[in-house]
Amino acid sequence: MSNDFVSPSGGGPSGAPGYGAPGYGAPQQPYGQQQHHQGAPPYGYAPPGYGAPQGPPPKSKVKPGIGWIVGAWLVFVLSVIVGIAGFAGGIFSAITDAAPTSSFQPGQTVTVKLDPADKPAIYVSAATGTKFECQIQGDPGAVRLQQPSLDQTVTSDGVIWELALRVGVDKAGDYPLTCTTAEGASAKFGVGKEIAADSVVGGAVALFAVPGLGFLLAVIVTIVVLVKRSGARKRQAAAAGQWGQPGPYGR
Repeated sequence: MSNDFVSPSGGGPSGAPGYGAPGYGAPQQPYGQQQHHQGAPPYGYAPPGYGAPQGPPPKSKVKPGIGWIVGAWLVFVLSVIVGIAGFAGGIFSAITDAAPTSSFQPGQTVTVKLDPADKPAIYVSAATGTKFECQIQGDPGAVRLQQPSLDQTVTSDGVIWELALRVGVDKAGDYPLTCTTAEGASAKFGVGKEIAADSVVGGAVALFAVPGLGFLLAVIVTIVVLVKRSGARKRQAAAAGQWGQPGPYGR
């Protein structure tokens, strides 16, 4: 009785090399498993990160900045200061120009330079209720003395002057002037100018127009900046929503 002898080298009958013998192919991998190529991902699996949801882009700063609004309202505050300063400066300039630069006593005759373009006027500084009378010689032109329609008071170098008479002359020149008081009351007189209406009007315009323009500018800048910032936020929100949508290979 004969038996097939399997050699220690793994050979089968008739000397054929057996399964797993050296030199006869590589060992088979279990079914369903494939050999991986070095550096390549397993077949049937997506590369790492492929199709994975990407994060939203970094959030950018909303423009234009709030600093524009702050700056616009600071400009408005500055315009208010400029308006008040312009009004006060105009009034101060008008008063300074109107006040007499020199004075004379009752009964004293002085020669004064009068020019119709200056709107000359006679001022008096005296106690309340003091009666007075002034006369101007008509040479070199006709002279008219008129009561003022409005009470005007100016202060210069601590002296309070009240507008006494408006002076109308036809020609510019030097005119002799004399003023007297009743019963020798104490007073002093001076020649100045009427307060220029254009200076007062100019000051009023500066007081209201400059701050008004500053306020209008601040409102316009505020509206424009807020509208642009709102649009920028909506665009950022839309971009973030697009990044959050699921892709074809992920989520």
